[in-house]
Amino acid sequence: MSALSLRLPNSLHARARELAEREGVSINQLVASALAEKMSALLTEEYLEARARRGSRARFVAALDRVPAVEPDPKDVLPAAPSRRLQPTKARRPKSSKPASRTRLRG
Repeated sequence: MSALSLRLPNSLHARARELAEREGVSINQLVASALAEKMSALLTEEYLEARARRGSRARFVAALDRVPAVEPDPKDVLPAAPSRRLQPTKARRPKSSKPASRTRLRG
């Protein structure tokens, strides 16, 4: 295990201390858990973006074309909404090639 010196604003440190006490863990455990959650979210986003780039609209449509056109089982039918009708969604514009700005951890 390694040590990390971390500078925090006093207000953030006080809130972390309160939360750690309320959760019955050390501040170290709270910070390690929060960091793990944030890293997981960022890595999941990267994974999903990579999967999306490998996707193919043509293969998706081809897979849908193989599904038989039959009525769903009665238990799979959604009840009709009285005042709202579902509308087809518009195709999304491709993202720009400019990278999205997001906060990154710096080591």
